Amino acid sequence: MTRAFLVTLFLEAALVICWSSGFIGAKLASETPAVFVLLFWRFLFTTIGLSPYIWMAFKSGLTVSSFAIQLLVGLLAMGLFLAFGVKAIDLGVPAGTSALISTLQPLATVAAASVILKEDISYKQWLGLIIGLIGVSVAVGGSSGTAPIVAFALAFIGVLAIVVATIISKKVATPLPLLPTLGVQSLAATALFLPLAIHEGTLVPTITYDFIFAIVWFILLSTLGAYGFFWLCLRRSSTARVSSLIYLTPPVTAIWAWLMFSEPITAFILVGFAICFVGVILAAKSD
Repeated sequence: MTRAFLVTLFLEAALVICWSSGFIGAKLASETPAVFVLLFWRFLFTTIGLSPYIWMAFKSGLTVSSFAIQLLVGLLAMGLFLAFGVKAIDLGVPAGTSALISTLQPLATVAAASVILKEDISYKQWLGLIIGLIGVSVAVGGSSGTAPIVAFALAFIGVLAIVVATIISKKVATPLPLLPTLGVQSLAATALFLPLAIHEGTLVPTITYDFIFAIVWFILLSTLGAYGFFWLCLRRSSTARVSSLIYLTPPVTAIWAWLMFSEPITAFILVGFAICFVGVILAAKSD
């Protein structure tokens, strides 16, 4: 195996693990009084921590247009994707169904990439993506709950937001070093969650162990880790290959939940994981 292959494999495995951490973060956030307040502080702390890298990027020639594009990508991928997803669950969409809806992202992204980016998507990749979707359906059990139609609509809009962000990042955005990229995107998310946090009642959180743990978890794993590895993988591989990895996140989330909260791993999850793995192998094989 070549060094490049091993690096790609490491980045993809890290992406799956870190992206899955976001669902665990949502569970941790649900144990705090105000979810949007937590999300606001998550991105504010991230922005502050990465602000020196943003400043260095401007000193190195970051243009206003590139800055604006990264703001747009952050607003879509970090802001709207999370805001709509959180609100959908708040309105009654079950977590399993939310995970299933979020895994429509690979098919939607690849369909858009084949049209807009003119990427050559092989029949094996299409087959792999469809098999992966079936695997996720098996893993989450297909529960739909009793949420209103608007709640499901919000979940779908959230998926659309990150699909558009992925296409923009691949086609339009000028590549920046990773840390200033995440800093600018976090700035956009901070601006979005500011009014939402105020609407919840206060910007001043109740400082508890659960709040601090959730913030640290979100920043290190679900922001720097998940989005960082997502953009790095997207720069190295095709849209189809990277998007297909999202299919592995619900089963891996189940493993996280088993380790942290003693939630049982059912036969459906194991079978779904196996089907997802086959789908990802097929989708990545032609890359």
